[in-house]
Amino acid sequence: MTAQRSLVERVRHALRDSSPREVPMFGGVSFMVEGRMVVAARREGALLLRIDPSTAAELLARPGARPALMGTGRPMGDGWISVEPAALEGTGLDSWLAPALSFHAAQGTK
Repeated sequence: MTAQRSLVERVRHALRDSSPREVPMFGGVSFMVEGRMVVAARREGALLLRIDPSTAAELLARPGARPALMGTGRPMGDGWISVEPAALEGTGLDSWLAPALSFHAAQGTK
């Protein structure tokens, strides 16, 4: 099983109660909840997260996180981070999904 396929399966399972819609974009499979993207499983097995920009510095200080790039070095902005596959092992995936889901929930109340 490829790194991306494994991550897609794990994200699908973790988000099953949110009834996500899967859409190919951002170089992988994006998971949309209530019409808004929460995360994407990228080809190389990294996770792309949509986060609250005010939490970016804190989350980027965690091992395995880096600013998300689009294409060849174009930053996606403070509301996007990428997490390397090694940081997603075990319970790592859940710890990274939490801030993305929290931001998604907060956006729904506005």
